[in-house]
Amino acid sequence: MAKSTRLKPEEVAEMFRRFEAANPEPKGELHYANPYTLLVAVVLSAQATDESVNRATQPLFRIADTPAKMLKLGEDKVRDAIKTIGLYRNKAKNVILLSRQLIDKHGGEVPDDRDALEALPGVGRKTANVVLNTAFGHPTIAVDTHLFRLGNRTGLAPGKTPAEVEAKLLKTVPKTYAPQAHHWLILHGRYVCKARKPECWRCPISDLCRFKPKTPAPI
Repeated sequence: MAKSTRLKPEEVAEMFRRFEAANPEPKGELHYANPYTLLVAVVLSAQATDESVNRATQPLFRIADTPAKMLKLGEDKVRDAIKTIGLYRNKAKNVILLSRQLIDKHGGEVPDDRDALEALPGVGRKTANVVLNTAFGHPTIAVDTHLFRLGNRTGLAPGKTPAEVEAKLLKTVPKTYAPQAHHWLILHGRYVCKARKPECWRCPISDLCRFKPKTPAPI
């Protein structure tokens, strides 16, 4: 990863202005019907692609879109439903355990609270951030591999750890763009600023980004 200097506040504002102009209403790519199915989908997405999770959860969520229905289905059937996803055995166990905990401690509802979310089996800070942002509108930013790479490569929020990048993003991203920043950055990292070969020739923020040398367009 190339060393970079921090972007200036006006450059950060311009970066997100361009993201908004290109995609006014960015959406995550996991399919879900309610906060509970969102939570389950995000838990299942660890070390897996959104596409693989969506293929598995489409039939699953048709029959189990609440904690009570998931418990009734049982761990064996959940495991069979998600067996195409990496780490499916442990994930199935966590889905059942978190469903039970939601019923026992939260009336079957997904809590709008970070500590309560992180206390659920299989839920870490990144998952909690996604749920708080997507389901409840909090200006949280979940730093996955894409955001960690972008924070360092572009100069937006350089840091040695995901926690450091997250802290800097929360301070750096203008408040007006904070609710959608998570989605803009993930989509940009997934489809344009790719890990191995960033597509700088079609990047809307290429002139702002500190990454050098820029990747030339294919001939």
